[in-house]
Amino acid sequence: MPFRKFKERRRREQIAHDLYVAVINQARLADFYLRFGVPDTLDGRFDLIVLHAFLIMRRLRQVAAGEGGEEAREVAQALFDLMFADMDQNLRELGVSDMSVGKRVKQMARAFYGRAAAYDDALAAGGAGLAEALRRNLYGTVEGEVDAQAVDGVAGYLVAQAEFLAGQAAAALLAGQVAFKAPEGAS
Repeated sequence: MPFRKFKERRRREQIAHDLYVAVINQARLADFYLRFGVPDTLDGRFDLIVLHAFLIMRRLRQVAAGEGGEEAREVAQALFDLMFADMDQNLRELGVSDMSVGKRVKQMARAFYGRAAAYDDALAAGGAGLAEALRRNLYGTVEGEVDAQAVDGVAGYLVAQAEFLAGQAAAALLAGQVAFKAPEGAS
């Protein structure tokens, strides 16, 4: 049994990897950039990854409060760790100096926590304040006026996605299986 903990950790890492791949694939959907006007920049892509990772971690938190317990908490932590290890690697590939990568990753982690708290509070309030949180974060780098219809579209998507994920079985999620809805009216 000395390898049991190692095997469990490897299994959680694989589950987190599968969930993260789903996050990345959903965040890359062209509709977010073309229909909803999310900037196709590092910041825009980061924010879409954060938004989708938040949704999965929120669902894992719900599972942890219910039937999933400690396993769901550990999967959520593994997903978070993987996401920021990937951010670290991407920054290095973009040529960010080794001396500043750690500082940048810490800034990104703070941004994640701030956005997650804002989105979570807005969802808990039935969506109130969600458009403003999205305007501040997802559209924060857009110069000029942000299309209110696009912001409302993403806010509606986020609410619908949270409800859709809440209906997915805990066992499937804890096995690394998650499905996202396509954005409303997706091409």
